Amino acid sequence: MNQEIEYTEKTFTVKGFGAKGENNTTLVEMDIERPMIKDNEVIIDVLYTGVCHSDIHQVANDWENTRYPCIPGHEVIGKILKAGANIKKFKEGDIVGVGCMIDSCQTCAQCENDEEQFCTGPHGPTMTYNGYFGDPDSDYNTYGGFASHIVSTEDFLLNIPKGLDIKKAAPILCAGVTTYSPLKHWNVKKGDNIGIVGVGGLGHMGVQIAKAMGAKVTAITTSESKRKDALELGAHAVIISSNQEEMKANQMTFDFILITIPEAFDVNPYVNLIAPRGSLVTVGLLGPYKEPTNNMNVAMYARQLGGSFIGGIKETQDVLDFCAKHNIHPEVEMIKVEDVNKAFTKVNEGKVRYRYVIDMKA
Repeated sequence: MNQEIEYTEKTFTVKGFGAKGENNTTLVEMDIERPMIKDNEVIIDVLYTGVCHSDIHQVANDWENTRYPCIPGHEVIGKILKAGANIKKFKEGDIVGVGCMIDSCQTCAQCENDEEQFCTGPHGPTMTYNGYFGDPDSDYNTYGGFASHIVSTEDFLLNIPKGLDIKKAAPILCAGVTTYSPLKHWNVKKGDNIGIVGVGGLGHMGVQIAKAMGAKVTAITTSESKRKDALELGAHAVIISSNQEEMKANQMTFDFILITIPEAFDVNPYVNLIAPRGSLVTVGLLGPYKEPTNNMNVAMYARQLGGSFIGGIKETQDVLDFCAKHNIHPEVEMIKVEDVNKAFTKVNEGKVRYRYVIDMKA
């Protein structure tokens, strides 16, 4: 999508691919009008954009908070085209990343603690698309990376380390930090027995990251076809969750389990795999479990159940640096932006091999 910007005094217009409304969720090319950047903002010429399962949920209004038109995309790598007058850490021509957020109040306790995703300012964090996260009454809307250009504040730009292939690195900005953050927060370390449930877009990153942290990693999947892939990604062992004998043989063995299943599922069989005082954290599922949690199995062994969302800007930079250091890249298939609707369908059908990345210049 090679597109010249049309400037006016107060706005500029670029091309994007988005959904026009809840009853018209097929992504189509459209014009996007953005306010002219402030002194602390940049315009980024988008090179690569990851396709995340949450993009599909958001376009379809599955979480009942979508603002249309909806231009998805929050795993963005591009080149700074225009920098505001106060930009100091970056310059025009730099290759940068933009993840799930482009701004926050930057003054509340959470922001000062480098956890902008929990911003308690007037509007919460400003998400890369779909407007203000915490202010449903605002008519403000942001537009994401399925576009020729995107805008971000300087403090939310990420350095892309030289060791990363920019064609593959975009999913690290969401899938990477979404798995890295709970692994770090729950102090996964060398020698820990770790289970990663789901070997998809999130799980395949979790397997690689947990192994690089020194843990003994077991991939847990419903699909026998994923066994070979999981071992090639670095898992030490694989459990097929539909095999009751395998599940029973591994009860009370894992120090930590990270579940990456994006749809409602029964968490109870996985609770039984946790060792006493061990923990289980679910990412990717923004809704209830399919069945109520049996707290008997939680309380009897002092197990902890938790959830995690994304990560702050510092943590996102940390995972980029970590992946570069350990030569970790997402497994990706490159597509053109015109093929994004087909890609959405294949993701929903489970037919993607981990992640799609849109080459916005193809």
